[in-house]
Amino acid sequence: MKPPSLDDVAAMAEAAWAALPPAFQRMAGDVLIRIEDFAEDEILKDFGMESPFELSGLYVGVDLTQRSMMEPLPAAPMVFLYRRAILDEWIERGDVALADLVAHVLVHEIGHHFGLTDEAMDAILEEASPDH
Repeated sequence: MKPPSLDDVAAMAEAAWAALPPAFQRMAGDVLIRIEDFAEDEILKDFGMESPFELSGLYVGVDLTQRSMMEPLPAAPMVFLYRRAILDEWIERGDVALADLVAHVLVHEIGHHFGLTDEAMDAILEEASPDH
């Protein structure tokens, strides 16, 4: 059995995005989602991380709480999901479906776009869950 590919994780992220509340999607706007195996060495260095397995996702951009109406619009914000780190966490945990973990990382990183707390992000995930 082969591990999920970048495309497989991208499909999970797209499904997670589609399941999010429409109001959350509208507020997120033009956030771009990219799937890569690992974060670049420079990013890991900036965070003081030695192993690429330590970072499963990253938000890059100016969050909505920091934007100014007087400054030009910043580049489109991006969320990076790091496949290998996510797979490693999934295997280590063994108590969560991979698609659920991908959704969790996605919402957590997009939540940084809004400046949300972890509790608020958990509530959004709860609303998006099929059992809700």
